[in-house]
Amino acid sequence: MYKTVKPLVDVIGALILFFFVWPIILFCGICIKLEDPSGPVFFLQKRVGKEEKIFHIYKLRTMNSNTDRKGTLLSDSERMLHCGKWIRKLSLDELPQIINILKGEMSFIGPRPLLPEYLAFYTEKETKRHSVKPGISGWAQINGRNSLTWEERFALDLDYIDQLSFKLDTKIVLLTIKKVLSGSDVIEDESEELADFDVYRMNQMRRSK
Repeated sequence: MYKTVKPLVDVIGALILFFFVWPIILFCGICIKLEDPSGPVFFLQKRVGKEEKIFHIYKLRTMNSNTDRKGTLLSDSERMLHCGKWIRKLSLDELPQIINILKGEMSFIGPRPLLPEYLAFYTEKETKRHSVKPGISGWAQINGRNSLTWEERFALDLDYIDQLSFKLDTKIVLLTIKKVLSGSDVIEDESEELADFDVYRMNQMRRSK
């Protein structure tokens, strides 16, 4: 029953939440443009959604596009905007994904959407994570997030799908709010994240030979 009404709950929730968060998005956008007028406010990137459909995810931009003399992008820490640090620390960069929910591409809760380049490297079991809409937050995000291996993240994604319920989604929402307010499990420098999944899986394949 809940699986049937969840899309409607998402849209209604997104409409209500947007009424409250649009001033925050506007304020962040002004800060971004004041610090780096040449770049856009939003960062769009292709991600994989339900049934492996590709969509563009919306985020507030937190970095500039500065390069060295050779034209190579500087490191994430060197390109991070001053306002980008607190935008990311408070997870405000994720707020524009309300647009993705209103477009029917995402849910509030679900496996986090990943890059299309990763599709060729999933096991058959891992592809089950694409049987539901991806979420702004998820079971893996409130159970270790940055300390988890890729396999652990995917296992939690599949565990969420098997147990999907209103009670579980409510629990994840409350724990997500708690983590955001405490500032835990937030990455300010993306270089601290796990290795890209395609690179990670290729390295695994090489070692197994």
